[in-house]
Amino acid sequence: MTTNLKGFEILLGVTGGIAAYKAAALCSMLSQAHARVTVVMTENAQRFVTPLTFSTLSHRPVYTDLWAPQQDPEHIALADRADIVVVAPATANIIAKFATGICDDLLSTTLIASDGDILLAPAMNNRMWQNAATQRNITTLTNQGIQFVGPAVGMLACGTTGTGRMAEPQEILERIAKILQGKSPKNS
Repeated sequence: MTTNLKGFEILLGVTGGIAAYKAAALCSMLSQAHARVTVVMTENAQRFVTPLTFSTLSHRPVYTDLWAPQQDPEHIALADRADIVVVAPATANIIAKFATGICDDLLSTTLIASDGDILLAPAMNNRMWQNAATQRNITTLTNQGIQFVGPAVGMLACGTTGTGRMAEPQEILERIAKILQGKSPKNS
């Protein structure tokens, strides 16, 4: 089955975890599904994958800096345009920031400014995932209506096996399509 997201604006947040390479595959799949993809990368995400990768796959500029000169507050404009905000990978750090309202970079401020659908795809070491603070943050966000896909069980980058692998890009794409099913794009 082919996924068609024509006209939908997907804001893809990419954070600093090894699973950032999977976010590039997700970006490509979203573009192939005819979605308009805007990517926001954290500083640490750029240590794993470059903005050039995402601008090539999305055919759009990549946003990396809260303090870049612009006409309007970019985090508000990005949030307003998005039909859905997807963070993949969603590290323990961004989950904690979001759950506690910390806004210290472009992605965290955009998440707090968003009032639409938000989907997080966690990716971290199994001990980080199982940590009481992480689980408390997940509960807080779930209670606020934030949706999650994954994490999966499998071999982790650290060499152990456990829960913490980011969901596969195809699974994330399918979840996005399900969330947007029956809705019309904001800017159609």
